[in-house]
Formats: sequence, structure tokens, C-alpha cells
Amino acid sequence: MPNVLPAFSLLLCCGLLAAAESSNQPRPARQQELRNLLVQDCGSCHGLSLRGGLGPQLLPEALANKPEEYLVATIIHGRPGTPMPPWQPFLSEDEARWIAQLLKRGLQ
Repeated sequence: MPNVLPAFSLLLCCGLLAAAESSNQPRPARQQELRNLLVQDCGSCHGLSLRGGLGPQLLPEALANKPEEYLVATIIHGRPGTPMPPWQPFLSEDEARWIAQLLKRGLQ
């Protein structure tokens, strides 16, 4: 009989990693608040359709080559010397990451 312990360990490890990643996701009600923030607050500079305005567009094709960490840092710390404010007082890093991932996928 083959030893299934390595395969089981791998599946368990992957399952635990997936659970850990999903635990960092905002709750559904907070996700809706963050979507509203994107449209209303971010949209006031980046355009209500996120196609750009005072700030650059935030569409998937415009963000495709931007690393997720770069976007998270921009959301959390803002861009000094530009109108982009830091959102750290209002968002956790996990929430900023969720927003960055959503922007890279596209609002749906």
C-alpha cells in the first residue's frame, strides 16, 4: 500500500494556507463598504468609473504591471507631493490588499 502521508500533509498544508488567506478577507458587509469607498471617495479623484481624472485610471489594464504590494503601499501611505492621501487611518493593510486585488480584477 502506498504511503499517503506526504500527499495528505500537502493537502492539509494547502488547505490551511487557503483558510489563512480567506480569513484576511473583509467580511461581506465591510466588502460592500469598501466598494462604496472605491466608487465615492476614490472615484472623486480617479473618476466615478475609475477611468481617471485628477488621479490616474484604476482599471485592470492600467494596473496590470503594478505589483500588488505597490498598490497596497500607495493606498495605505498615499503619494507625498500629490493629492493622493494616506488611507491608513481608515483601512487596515488587509483591506487595502483586498481593494488592490479587486482593482486588478476589475470592479464587478
